[in-house]
Amino acid sequence: MSQPSIRTTVVGSYPVPEWLVASPSQQALIDATRVVFQTQEQAGIDVIADGELYRFDVNHPDTNGMIEYFTRPMSGIRSQITRRDIADFARQQGMGFRAEPAGVVEAPVGEGTLNLPRDYRRARSLTNHPLKFTMTGPHMLAKTLMDHHYPSRADLAMAIGAALAQQVADIDPDVLQVDEANITGHPHESDWAAASINLILDASTKARERGVHMCFGNYGGQSIQRGTWAKLIGYLNALHCDHVVLEFAFRGYDELAHFRDGLRPEIGLGIGVIDVKVNTVEGPEEVARRIETAARIVGEGRVTWVHPDCGFWMNKRSIADRKMINLVKGRDLFLGR
Repeated sequence: MSQPSIRTTVVGSYPVPEWLVASPSQQALIDATRVVFQTQEQAGIDVIADGELYRFDVNHPDTNGMIEYFTRPMSGIRSQITRRDIADFARQQGMGFRAEPAGVVEAPVGEGTLNLPRDYRRARSLTNHPLKFTMTGPHMLAKTLMDHHYPSRADLAMAIGAALAQQVADIDPDVLQVDEANITGHPHESDWAAASINLILDASTKARERGVHMCFGNYGGQSIQRGTWAKLIGYLNALHCDHVVLEFAFRGYDELAHFRDGLRPEIGLGIGVIDVKVNTVEGPEEVARRIETAARIVGEGRVTWVHPDCGFWMNKRSIADRKMINLVKGRDLFLGR
């Protein structure tokens, strides 16, 4: 079967099954991941993801493990947080959604015991379907840490990027996706944010495609960052990626006008057509209309992916499953398949 001109995918996370939370054994994780894969495959998703279930931390449910899972095992980062650390972190700008830092950098950052190749191999062994592997980017991680070692946050991000680059060099997914959810509110940091994420993208030579996901936050179902896509076009053009995975369903599609002539044509556009911040399940006709709107604004052939705005971890499984089914039906309706 030929590949459709617009492929469907998910951003990454999936609601953690209650039985996995109750009994978080390695076998239960494997079983739950199989369920996540099978659910996406039956929905007809073209490139699936493992649901990021292995990252879940009951102490950090709002971020679904997208921070501490990466920073805690890294060398050079202290994860025991003192009262003074919390007070210092509270004075940092732009991180008001966190009560305390993810860790304190006290020495050169290295891989430590982080083992993303192990996580990828686990997922890869459970499905033969085209697979996306997701990870959090260095800008986001650097912003959540207190730094007592590097001369600047840019230097810290580059160190984190170098450590993560070593990890991705050893995996070969169909798509490697790096997630950055803080840069949207801080476009003035674009230069060093792009430089640090490009370390990872350049190292991912075994991946068939490289994508970057950006949104304006989905913490407890709320947007966190305030900003516009227009101020991020320069950042997007600096990325060494094949496509971007962007939030639009919640925000609307008027901002896409900036992408028509502003985004490098060799970067594929992934458009959010499923709103994860509401429990309403979009019908196939609504999904098709959203794709049609986006395609009309950016021009023929520019939309190469459609997907939810962000991860599904804040939704009920029944809601997420139906949204995925209608994502595929809506795409097919638009393509006339």
